[in-house]
Amino acid sequence: MPPLPPAAPPAAAMRFIMLTVLIDMISIGLIIPVLPVLVGSFTDSQAAQAFWYGAVAFAFGIANFFGSPILGALSDRFGRRPVLLLGFCGLALNFFATAFATALWMLIVVRLVGGAMQANQAVASAYVADITAPEQRAKRFGLLGAMFGLGFIIGPVMGGLLGAIDLHLPFFVAGTLALINLAYGYFVLPESLPLEKRHAFDWRKANPVAALRGLTQLKAVGPLVGVVACAGLAQFVLYTSWVLYTTFKFGWGPQQNGWSLAAVGVSAALVQGFLLGPLLRRFSPRRLTVLGLISSTLAFLCWGLATEGWMMFAIIFINIFGGTVNAAIQSIISGAADASSQGKTLGAVSSLNSLMAVIAPIIGAPILGLVSHLPHGDWRIGAPFYLCAALQAVALLLAVRHFRRERAALALLAQQASAP
Repeated sequence: MPPLPPAAPPAAAMRFIMLTVLIDMISIGLIIPVLPVLVGSFTDSQAAQAFWYGAVAFAFGIANFFGSPILGALSDRFGRRPVLLLGFCGLALNFFATAFATALWMLIVVRLVGGAMQANQAVASAYVADITAPEQRAKRFGLLGAMFGLGFIIGPVMGGLLGAIDLHLPFFVAGTLALINLAYGYFVLPESLPLEKRHAFDWRKANPVAALRGLTQLKAVGPLVGVVACAGLAQFVLYTSWVLYTTFKFGWGPQQNGWSLAAVGVSAALVQGFLLGPLLRRFSPRRLTVLGLISSTLAFLCWGLATEGWMMFAIIFINIFGGTVNAAIQSIISGAADASSQGKTLGAVSSLNSLMAVIAPIIGAPILGLVSHLPHGDWRIGAPFYLCAALQAVALLLAVRHFRRERAALALLAQQASAP
């Protein structure tokens, strides 16, 4: 195990993990505008490009689905820091190997290995839960989300600009950033999980089926699994489809896609870094979840119907409440787990999202393939986004139903407690 830096107070530790996440997301954001184009360099048609990009995305998702709960449980046993370091190693290997790939099968193998070694988001969330009181977690998860957003401001723009110079250059830069993060984590990042809160690793529980079963059994939040699943599937169909959708519909290249993804990052950073605190003072996490799902449903529908590229940017910034959903739901689920199981619980959430990442390209890529022959501007090219809108609407209905039942149960308990 790497030597531990001196323990830091919670505020300092929060700054450390935020910087770690920022560097991590810049490196990931770098490759998003160019990976679909790299896949397309090995294919001879837009339909084939959509299919094989879906296969590459599926490879990462399926490996991450099985790897996330194992890494989350390992972080409960050995601490967050060594598992984060393993994730940075996985990212660096992934990026450099992708840059040198000369065939589609190499891209798929590389993404399989990278997905199995990468659970940084879940472990970083568990790190924040370790150092934060329950009533402050939604706000700090929002700060963490702001770092994800800031990384998506810087990363895709850099990726688009570098990709316009050379298609492989963003992967080399991303790999270098992952190595910088590895060095930073090794020498600077303190451990967040004290020895007395760790527990033994159990292989029988460190698998995605057991992890998801445990998530559904969490007191008072089990039904939210359906909300996380539908909202997550919609998000991953969006991630899988965005670059190819804008390419097919508006004729965008890596540079335009880089700027559009940066706009997503700006919106996320503004909402989660500056607006989430005031919003939480006005609305509960449950109310924010509902408002966010309403906003997201409308945003997906409008993205699919957009007829000009500038409309994509406008919708990104109008969808303010959509950026609050993940932090609000994470806060609710984290608050239902005990202190010694944050890694396993949030690893299970990551595993559920990874399952959605497995399913998304199976759905999104074929839909894009079916509409890839249509002329620029055709409203039918938005088919993946119409599916996302429907999924968000289902998540909204599930959330409203769960929160109403929860309120009714609490009212009944209060009535029984006040009865003579």
